[in-house]
Amino acid sequence: MSQPAPLSPASAPPARPAPGSSADPVPLTGSWPAPSMTGAPTSAELLDFVRHAAADKELIASLPLDPQGRTWLRLEGPRGSEAWLIGWPPGTGTGWHDHADSVGAFATAEGVLKENSLAVRLPSAGWKTLELDDGVDRERHLAAGRSRAFGTHHVHEVLNESSVEHAVSVHAYYPPLPLMRRYSRSGAVLRLEHVEHPEDWQ
Repeated sequence: MSQPAPLSPASAPPARPAPGSSADPVPLTGSWPAPSMTGAPTSAELLDFVRHAAADKELIASLPLDPQGRTWLRLEGPRGSEAWLIGWPPGTGTGWHDHADSVGAFATAEGVLKENSLAVRLPSAGWKTLELDDGVDRERHLAAGRSRAFGTHHVHEVLNESSVEHAVSVHAYYPPLPLMRRYSRSGAVLRLEHVEHPEDWQ
């Protein structure tokens, strides 16, 4: 699997912006967010947002796909959240990472994504290497129309394992990602490799 570097601020961090895209977030068509909503969005609201965005055919069609690397558009997420539309060429993946103190959600709009995750909350600091217990690995396949939300310190990797088909997905986080931690994995051993901050993604 190819893994872009440096990691960008999305669950499926893109390698490059979509050709012709600007830094300004793209609004969704239709009515989102509801005007009555106030305060910080919950993971359930982020899940509703990514589902809504993934069903927006016009939005999905606006993302140019590149066979050589992932492309992305920044979206106008609800109430200060960070949101991304991401195109995945065949055989691409993120590597193991987390989103620190942000909650999040993602939805597949086209193709199929695989998520490998850990069903255990890891210490947020003070370690470099951990030996994982048996039974903590989880695997999900998210075909078009499938989605999931997750809490803080969620460690996972996301992959497009197809050899021929692009995948497209929508991701949202709140608060906007303060940092991301990248990990390597060898069997049961998880190693913290480095920490990335927003300035690393510019």
